[in-house]
Amino acid sequence: MPVEELRYDKMVEEALRGVVRDSLAFAAEHGLPGEHHFYVTFRPHHPDVEMADHLKARHPDEMTIVLQHQFWDLEVTEDGFSVTLSFSGKPERMVIPFVSVTGFADPSAKFG
Repeated sequence: MPVEELRYDKMVEEALRGVVRDSLAFAAEHGLPGEHHFYVTFRPHHPDVEMADHLKARHPDEMTIVLQHQFWDLEVTEDGFSVTLSFSGKPERMVIPFVSVTGFADPSAKFG
């Protein structure tokens, strides 16, 4: 089947996922240097997101997490990442596939 068009939108989307993946992998291996911190926005109700139901209920459409000082056990795979964050003093493990991510920013680098 011949290709009828170049899907630049899909190419850019995949390239940006690579930026998110590489940034998180760096942080998982080395920690966050200097003032770097990440805002990650995602769709909590994506079928592959794993997180506590009470958090999904509070964030029906989108949720933004901040990775700065208090995050633990950040693990990154080709398809997503997992991290433990504290909500109301209670640790909560989250598994977030990159396809559910709708935004990523590092304000210290003016990237977003």
